[in-house]
Amino acid sequence: MKKNDWKDRLGVMYSTNPEFQYSTEEEAKEDTLPKEKQLLRISLDKRNRGGKVVTLITGFRGTAGDLEVLGKYLKVKCGVGGSAKDDEIIIQGDLRTKVLEILQKEGYIKSRII
Repeated sequence: MKKNDWKDRLGVMYSTNPEFQYSTEEEAKEDTLPKEKQLLRISLDKRNRGGKVVTLITGFRGTAGDLEVLGKYLKVKCGVGGSAKDDEIIIQGDLRTKVLEILQKEGYIKSRII
């Protein structure tokens, strides 16, 4: 595909500035908030999991890499499996209180169980 494809510029106003450079960046990367400003919500989820229960951590604001690191840390500390994707961390089993304690020890002071 060409670098200067007209379809990428649909809906853009015309500029008379000769130094204008059209930018196709969709969205800027979001920086990860500091631990003390993260508002993490810990809940129990049973939907679409074949009767199994999981601890669901939502509300993480940051990059996908940092989410993966936190998810792996929680899984190791709890000694269970899970995953970290789509801005949420899934920990197998009902470990809400243990996850809350771990997060608070790590500096996520605004974390809460809902």
